[in-house]
Amino acid sequence: MSKPSNAIRSSVPEKLFNAFNHLFFILAGITTLLPFVNLLAKSLSSESAVISGTVGLWPVGWQTGTYRYVLQNAMFLNAFQVSVLVTVVGTALSLTMTTITAYPLSKPRLRGRKWFLLLFIFTMLFSGGLIPTYLLMHNLGLVNSLPVLFLPAMVNVFNMLIIKNYFEGLPDSLEESAKLDGAGNIRILLYVVLPLSLPVLATIALFFAVAFWNDYFAPMIYITNPSLKPLQLYLKELLVASGGEFLKDNVDAALNTTPQSIQAASILLATVPILLVYPFLQKYFVKGVLIGSVKG
Repeated sequence: MSKPSNAIRSSVPEKLFNAFNHLFFILAGITTLLPFVNLLAKSLSSESAVISGTVGLWPVGWQTGTYRYVLQNAMFLNAFQVSVLVTVVGTALSLTMTTITAYPLSKPRLRGRKWFLLLFIFTMLFSGGLIPTYLLMHNLGLVNSLPVLFLPAMVNVFNMLIIKNYFEGLPDSLEESAKLDGAGNIRILLYVVLPLSLPVLATIALFFAVAFWNDYFAPMIYITNPSLKPLQLYLKELLVASGGEFLKDNVDAALNTTPQSIQAASILLATVPILLVYPFLQKYFVKGVLIGSVKG
């Protein structure tokens, strides 16, 4: 008669633990959203409300002139176009080169495979440093050009290892049957391996896209031409100009908006595009990371 009561007692702590976990994740999610809500409220609030500091999580004195100013700003639009171009081209090229690198390294029959892996892992631990890297980019004529923003990151070793582990988990019988049909290595990769690797490829593509979209350090080092500055570098300079110097050439915007409102609207508009990518890749995300990071 005591067994059922013991089972009930043992299930009570488990239920409490699960309830606590759910509550914790809900509160954590709400906490992460609060800064975005505050930015949205500031971008839609009137000048006097923002200056007085009365804006919390809800707009005070509703207005949309801030977004009109940002969306009509030639510098913002140009930086947005540069970021889109760098993200699309950089993600496509980096994913292609990383996949091409990972496929042969996933095959035990590759001669010198262990030494190649050691060389790649060595680059994760040691690098030439910032100054030699800049001198290399300068000597190659890449400074003040868009390729400098994605060519140095064509192969990410961490992402390459994830793809390699995923390829190693695919059944060898699939490739063997393709070889019996006369398919070569390139044909096997394109028509057998890649269609089965959509989860990990989508996950790594998301990693690359977020990295390229959010990168501001490389543009800050290599780009001085205003027409080539991406969105994140534009935002960095916008936030540094806290005194509102960017409004000196627009009297109407200076009278009806505040630097804080424009900064908030610019940050939100720069965040939304990359957020829209997540829903399309979410179904692949967890599966791709788990399978690609755990061998066997």
